[in-house]
Amino acid sequence: MWRRGAVETKNVAAQAVEHEIQHPYAFNVSGPRNVPSINWRDLINSTWKDANYKRTVMACFIQAVYLLELDRQENRTLAPKWWKPFKYKLVQPLIDDRDASIFGAVFEWDRAAALQDLVFMKPSGAPKAVLALRGTLLKAPTMRRDIQDDLRFLAWESLKGSVRFTTALTALTCLSQKHGAANVVIAGHSLGAGFALQVGKELAKRGVCVEAHLFNPPSVSLASSLKSVGERAGVAWRMLKSVIPMRGGGGDVEAARSVETEVWMPLLYVNNSDYICCYYSSDGGGAEVSGTGAAKMFVGSKGKQSFVEAHGLEQWWSDDLEVEMAINNSKLISRQLQSLYNLSPS
Repeated sequence: MWRRGAVETKNVAAQAVEHEIQHPYAFNVSGPRNVPSINWRDLINSTWKDANYKRTVMACFIQAVYLLELDRQENRTLAPKWWKPFKYKLVQPLIDDRDASIFGAVFEWDRAAALQDLVFMKPSGAPKAVLALRGTLLKAPTMRRDIQDDLRFLAWESLKGSVRFTTALTALTCLSQKHGAANVVIAGHSLGAGFALQVGKELAKRGVCVEAHLFNPPSVSLASSLKSVGERAGVAWRMLKSVIPMRGGGGDVEAARSVETEVWMPLLYVNNSDYICCYYSSDGGGAEVSGTGAAKMFVGSKGKQSFVEAHGLEQWWSDDLEVEMAINNSKLISRQLQSLYNLSPS
């Protein structure tokens, strides 16, 4: 009787493993196809110097965060396959205490795993740590909080009021202090890209600039149209002030302006068929804004696509993706980043 029960338990476990291997979200089913494995050759010629490889890995880390939450809900273990092939390990999931959902994760270089493949040191260009943030999941356990933050951005174009913003900012600050800003990357998709942009921007205001990869970041909000009215008024006011003599010496202001500061330039990945992020690649609308805000933007295209396909994360590791790179300083990007380069009023 005992033996039969043990055999049945073993069969159930084997079936569960087989089911995960064939699951649509399994790495071997829907993951990238032609991604080179990290090995000792990377010590000579690092794969991480390939921008397409880095984009693929960042997208896979974000997919891992989506799956960490889905694994939690459905009691499975699909997520680890999305970071282990790249010789990284999960260090800390970011949890929303309101609903216990996982919305982000910290990954660090896994030296022990790398040594097994004779990779004795971290390849050039590989970050020591990555903070990855997922977007909205339309699943009952987390949908309420996700949509709450979606609406927060839609209304105010700001996510600072969210507890997830504070948690992510704290995590990124700690990573920057531990590893150095040059060795840390933040990445996000959709709503997660919105958090990554605003958290990275907040840290950049403190003079700490980390590399940021933003996939399908939200660009549409009700606040945008209202801000454009304010910007027009602001332009008129600045023009008026420019012809009015300043009382007293302006030496301090001029000295502050002469100080060179590091420019934070996030990497944006957008698809013009995705109406949530497509306005980043448009110069239309709004008024001229001051500042030198710019981003390195990659526009992806796979021919005619539905919105779901154009907004999906999977496209960014697809073999048939066509990516066009452009240095973009559209009005929308300038408005998002202008506070980094404008002096605060005294």
